[in-house]
Amino acid sequence: MLDTRQLQYFAAIYEHGSLAQASATLRIASSALSHHLSQMEARFSTPLFRRKPRGMEPTAAGHRLYGHARSILRAMNAAETDLKDAKNIISGPVSVGMSFSGVKAIGVDFITQVVREFPKVQLALTESLSGAALPYLLASEVDMALIYNPPTDPTFETQPILEERLFCVGRRDIIGDTDDPITFADLLELPMILLRQGVSARAIVDDVTLLKKIEAKAILQMNSVQAIAGSIEAGLGCVIGTRLFMHDQLQSGAVHARAITAPELSRTLYLCRLASRPPTFATEAIQKVLLDHVRRAVRSGIWDAYLLDRS
Repeated sequence: MLDTRQLQYFAAIYEHGSLAQASATLRIASSALSHHLSQMEARFSTPLFRRKPRGMEPTAAGHRLYGHARSILRAMNAAETDLKDAKNIISGPVSVGMSFSGVKAIGVDFITQVVREFPKVQLALTESLSGAALPYLLASEVDMALIYNPPTDPTFETQPILEERLFCVGRRDIIGDTDDPITFADLLELPMILLRQGVSARAIVDDVTLLKKIEAKAILQMNSVQAIAGSIEAGLGCVIGTRLFMHDQLQSGAVHARAITAPELSRTLYLCRLASRPPTFATEAIQKVLLDHVRRAVRSGIWDAYLLDRS
C-alpha cells in the first residue's frame, strides 16, 4: 500500500518539477526519490511523469494523483494538529472562502479577532464571487465558505445563515430617478450587467426560470467586482445586487437602488463545508468567530439582511 512518505515524495517532485530540486528540499538522495517514484508507477501500472532534459512533466495520471495526495496530506496534517490542540492550544491552518459582500461587511473585523485571539492559527482568506468558492471547497483548498444559493449536493454540509433582498442598482439616468420599486418585467428592459453564467450566476437568484430570462437580456457578463462596479458608475448598465455590494457608491450618490417586485428577488447565504472532512478544534473555533461576526453585522445594520440562523 502507499504510505504518506511516498505521497510526500511524489508531491515534492510534482511541485518542484524535478528530482534534483525535490531532493534538495527533502534532503533525500535523488536516487532514493527515483526508486520510490518507480515503485509508485509500477503499482499503478502507468507513468506519473514524463522525463525531460530539464525536469519532470506530470502525465494525466500524475495530475490526478496529485489532487488526491494534496487532500490526503492536508487531512493528515490537520489530524496531527488537532491532536496537539487537545491540550487547549488552538493552532494550525484554517482557510475560509468568502464572497465580496462578506469581506466588505466583516472581513477586517473577522481577521483582526482571529489574529488577536488565536495567534497560532494560520488563517487564509479567499475572496471570490460567491459560487466561485465551490471549486476551492471541492479541491480542499478551503475548510469552510460563505456561499450564496449553493447547489444541492450531498458532498456539502450547508447551514443557512441569512437572506438578502436584491435591488436594481445603477445610475439614475439608467434605472430611473425614483424610489418606487421596479417590476421584474420592466427590469428586463434595462441594460443589465451580470455575473458570468454558471455557478457564480446562482448567487443572484436561485430560480432557474428567472435566471435564464436575466441571462438572455444581459448586455455584459463578467466575473470581476471592480469591472462590474466601474461599468455601472460609467453608465454602461445596471446590476441586480444588494445595497452592500455598491454601498460606497450609493452613499456618495453615484448610483441609485430600486427594490424589485413581481416577483421580489432575494438570495440566501449559507455556510458550506465538505461533508467528508471532520472538523478540528481550530476550524470549530474559527467558524464560531465567523458566524458571530455575520450575526453582529446584520443586527447592527451593516449587513442589510434577515438572519435565518438565530443562535
